[in-house]
Amino acid sequence: IEVNDRYFEQTVIEQSRRVPVVVDFWAPWCGPCRMIGPVLERLAAEANGAWILAKLNVDNNPRTSSRYGIQGIPAVKGFRNGQVVSEFVGAVPEPQIRRFIDQLVPSAADSMAAEAQRLQAQGDLARAATGYRRALQSDGSHAAALLGLGRVLFQQDQYAEALATLQRVPFGKPERPEAESWIAKASFRQQAALSGGEVEARRRLAASPDDLDARLALAAALAAKGSYREALEGYLEVVRRDRSAFRNQARQATLSLFVLLGEEHELTREYRPQLAMLLF
Repeated sequence: IEVNDRYFEQTVIEQSRRVPVVVDFWAPWCGPCRMIGPVLERLAAEANGAWILAKLNVDNNPRTSSRYGIQGIPAVKGFRNGQVVSEFVGAVPEPQIRRFIDQLVPSAADSMAAEAQRLQAQGDLARAATGYRRALQSDGSHAAALLGLGRVLFQQDQYAEALATLQRVPFGKPERPEAESWIAKASFRQQAALSGGEVEARRRLAASPDDLDARLALAAALAAKGSYREALEGYLEVVRRDRSAFRNQARQATLSLFVLLGEEHELTREYRPQLAMLLF
């Protein structure tokens, strides 16, 4: 479509809240514009409505050109939800343009993961899990789908599968930090279940106060139910008492709790120095 200053808000900004819009800022006298213009038009035709190509003549529409700081053409900007989310300047090769489009337009996996997230928010865990699995069939490393499925599995008390799923969230993706927190939660729940839970751990510890394995089991059970201060106290007590394998397990579990809580949490700030003092 051709767009102009007068209707830019309606034809681009508002439209981009429903479907991505690529705006080609060009001019008839611009040679490089004539090189990439047909490429963009062909890719838009191939997309069959997955995104819209809007062409704006900078000579005839100075207000919009100034608004978006156009200093060289061709300038191509991708709009989604009313905002510029990606852009390039110049007559770049077609493979680069395709990558630009791929980053802008939600993939089939993106759409399926978004729908699964909506179902999860509504409490429909079974259908949400199915949706996430379908997204992963389309893209096996889709970070949002892996994170979402891991959360659903955690809510369904399937801790082993939740851990395996969450650990597949790629490093470097925005979803990875949240995945690390859920990994810690699922690990504590799994440990607590395998050791018999809080009541059993307390029984063992009452029978044998020097049973460090029981102390670890109790700390894991406390962490699993959200009693984080008591869990940290338990793990640090093991670090104080032992210099071998139990000490390392307690140290690793304490660090996992710090990940779960976050660096700025008051308990992390209180107990991290204590752990350091005991270790060094």
